Amino acid sequence: MSSQPLTFAELLEAFREIKDILRENAERVAETDRKYAEQKAETDRKIQENADQMRETDRRIDKLTSNMGNVELRIGDLVEHMIGGKNVITQFQALGYDVNDHSRNIVFGVQGTAASGQIDLLLDDGDVAILVEVKTNLKNDDILDHIERLEKYRQWKDRKGESKKRYIGALACAMVKDNVVRFAQKNGMYVIVQLGNSVEILTPPEGFKAKEW
Repeated sequence: MSSQPLTFAELLEAFREIKDILRENAERVAETDRKYAEQKAETDRKIQENADQMRETDRRIDKLTSNMGNVELRIGDLVEHMIGGKNVITQFQALGYDVNDHSRNIVFGVQGTAASGQIDLLLDDGDVAILVEVKTNLKNDDILDHIERLEKYRQWKDRKGESKKRYIGALACAMVKDNVVRFAQKNGMYVIVQLGNSVEILTPPEGFKAKEW
């Protein structure tokens, strides 16, 4: 059955419907574009805020790190100067060490190799030398590092033909926990702590014997 041709009025109505559909589609596209633009602007704003916050965080961390480093250096220098004084020397003399000389920042070994190192403070009584490592906040890892340092120093002296002198270890600090003190003393090393404007060698436990290298 053949269809009847559309009248002019029907064609006009069809064109109007198509126009309405196209307009609605255009409005939906425009609304989608608007929302996308708003979301992109908000996303860009948040990204910028995050970037600004990260830069501010980095700045504050850098400042704190710098300040912490400066504090540690100042405390370390203070402890070094104090343990180089007569007070701690007198205390070691009371323990039987005839300390008569001291040196700071002794570099040994071939620099750049695993066998090299630095001694913060060395107290000498002729037959025995006390090698002191200075830390702001003493930890167990620092003790293990100092043991390794003492072994390297002993080997270096042996290679130089200076095998007669004996070496013992000590650790000086501004802060330390009791368990760390016990760990150091268990490994045969003295612990020196800062107390106000003076320093004190902590009393070793009964039966303590300083380890010699």
